[in-house]
Amino acid sequence: MNLRQRIYATLAGVMGITLFGGLVMVWYTYRVESVIVDIIDKNFTALQKAESLENAIINQKGFVSYYYMDGDPDWLTQLNEYRQLFSTRLEEVRQSAQNRQQAETIERIGFLYNQYVALKDQVIALYQTGKRNTGTELHRTVRNKFSTILDLCEKYKEMHIQSVRSAQHLMNARTTELRIFAGAAIAANIVLAFILAFIMIVKVLNPITRLQQSTAQDKLAAKPENVVDALGRSVEGLMQSVDQTQSELARSREHLLQVEKMAMVGKLAAGMAHSIRNPFTSVKMRLFSLGRTLNLNAAQKEDFDVISGEIRHIDTIVQNFLEFSRPPKLVMQSVNPSSVVDNTLKLLTQRLKSYNVNVQIVRAGKLPVVSADPEQLKEVFVNLFINACEAMGKGGTITVHEDEHHDKALQKVAQIRISDDGPGIPSTIIDRVLEPFFTTKEEGTGLGLSIASRIIEEHGGRIEVSSVEYQGTTFTITLPAIGDTP
Repeated sequence: MNLRQRIYATLAGVMGITLFGGLVMVWYTYRVESVIVDIIDKNFTALQKAESLENAIINQKGFVSYYYMDGDPDWLTQLNEYRQLFSTRLEEVRQSAQNRQQAETIERIGFLYNQYVALKDQVIALYQTGKRNTGTELHRTVRNKFSTILDLCEKYKEMHIQSVRSAQHLMNARTTELRIFAGAAIAANIVLAFILAFIMIVKVLNPITRLQQSTAQDKLAAKPENVVDALGRSVEGLMQSVDQTQSELARSREHLLQVEKMAMVGKLAAGMAHSIRNPFTSVKMRLFSLGRTLNLNAAQKEDFDVISGEIRHIDTIVQNFLEFSRPPKLVMQSVNPSSVVDNTLKLLTQRLKSYNVNVQIVRAGKLPVVSADPEQLKEVFVNLFINACEAMGKGGTITVHEDEHHDKALQKVAQIRISDDGPGIPSTIIDRVLEPFFTTKEEGTGLGLSIASRIIEEHGGRIEVSSVEYQGTTFTITLPAIGDTP
């Protein structure tokens, strides 16, 4: 092998290893991303559905007791709503079952729930006919049935948590393989670089230098100089290629680190839901029962209200964190936004009364139909209404303006503006109110508005905020229309 062949072979080796290493890095990155997609699309989605199913039955637990205490038929209305929600969530969970064990657990939950509903209807009938003592005795059996269903829900959630953990272990193993390969490729490049440098110095540059020194002819002196220049340009190009490859490797490492962080956030969220939510539910129910039955003096009632408020605040923090770290998979359908607004206000009737807030709806006409997940849209409206109530403090008016517009980017759109007459938002921070974890509240999480913004963006729309200090704040939701106004 002559000198030229040695140089070409060494350069080819360096470039080949660099190219091959880069391709393998990209391939491994896609493999790791596929693991994360599998976690989010399958296990996290299924876990969220299981949590929704659990919440649907947890929210049913106290309504009959509330009805027993004050006789308000609205409790039974809400009970029926959550029963329908449970049936919907049960069907979603049934479709997401990934193996026979999960399917059998879901069917067991459905079977026990039917018994639970039948017994609860008997309790309601006894309360309505004045047989309260008999109803109370039967209610204890209902609670035992509830506990069994709740345990099965926890068992089903644990199945998916184990799947998430297995996927996390697989991702860690692939990341370790990637790091080992990258280290080996870098070491091989270093060795070949030293070989190339040795050949260039000993076999090329030294002879050229000696040739220049041994002759006085301009022609002979010029030719080696040109060779050196050409070799210098080749080496410079090689160094630029190496620098570019190193930059790509650095970006790949940063991407892998971000993927690992998101996986850990999901794992943390699942653990928090499993460890905190159920104890909080039990505490809330017991506090409500104690508040109804105990004869508290003024000081004790004040302490009791503080404790209840703090528990609700912590529960909200946990829920917001879960929603932010694991965004739900949208179930899109044709929806009229006006109906979602009406359902949200009906759901918040008691909350709005507690804030001493009036709601005015101004509809210039019927809104066009949009493609949306009604439950997620309802969450957005709930967040904005409650945020407006808290901003106004001691009462006020929330105005909802609905109309159809023609947007340059989205064409025909449905637009909903929710305005309050509170103190407004200072101009210095208004650009940050939709950012995650930004809040001006001492006990806020800073996630509510960012979750609402993300949901609207996932629907292909946008949410905008405008405010004038001491005159109020307006949130404008714009959604692309898919059909004519009904």
